[in-house]
Amino acid sequence: MEVILREDVKDLGAAGALVKVKPGYARNYLLPRGLAYEATEGNKRRIENERRARTAKAAAEKGEAQALAAKLATAHLKLKAKAGDGDRLFGSITTADLAEALQKAGFSVDKRRIELEHPIKSLGFHSISVRIHQDVTAEVKVTVEQE
Repeated sequence: MEVILREDVKDLGAAGALVKVKPGYARNYLLPRGLAYEATEGNKRRIENERRARTAKAAAEKGEAQALAAKLATAHLKLKAKAGDGDRLFGSITTADLAEALQKAGFSVDKRRIELEHPIKSLGFHSISVRIHQDVTAEVKVTVEQE
């Protein structure tokens, strides 16, 4: 039986793909869960329209992400922390601290989107990456000063 996938299905195919599966698999799993349509002419047109809408939505999201990345690239965060000898912090600055600082600066960024290899543990200038979209990453400048 031929079906058209509405969503990506592991080990079967990507959304919009025309695949041949056993009738029981289609009837009992794919069709009831809304993962696929029967391969009729009307459903082929329907999937094509869904693909176009998905592509347009993805392009709009990427455009918004690039605009936010341009704004974030101009941002410069200044954080204060207690430090000891050798400009070592008595703790560390984590992604949660950076997300809070970005929130205060007017940017709504989830802490899971901030990419730090390890927490910041020293005073001075640091550059961090923020993944806004799967294809868009912004660099934010952070200065850690002594409290």
